[in-house]
Amino acid sequence: MTSKDDVEIFLRQFHQKLRIFQIVFRDDRGKNKQALADLEISPMYREKIIKEINIEDYSNGPINDTLYNLGNMWIFGKDVKKREVYIKISLGRSNCQTICISFHIAEHKMNYPFKK
Repeated sequence: MTSKDDVEIFLRQFHQKLRIFQIVFRDDRGKNKQALADLEISPMYREKIIKEINIEDYSNGPINDTLYNLGNMWIFGKDVKKREVYIKISLGRSNCQTICISFHIAEHKMNYPFKK
């Protein structure tokens, strides 16, 4: 199992890299784009949500990205307008933007091992 320290290290790296290189959203995946409409939020608000991810939002990971080889993927969840949102993020490649692979309404109940 991933330790709380591992998640904290990832989040520190992710937020630092996000401030420098920004983030790419995989909106080519239909359910990610549809989530903005379903939740009635703007892309800017979605980015605000990503910036507020913390240790208690951790659900799973790291998961090896064997499809795109963009590094490990981490799964978090946030409540947005009383809906549980599934968020999968990655640091991406070195000296490049961070990546949000998934941002959509959760299809299943999520587990939060560090939530108080």
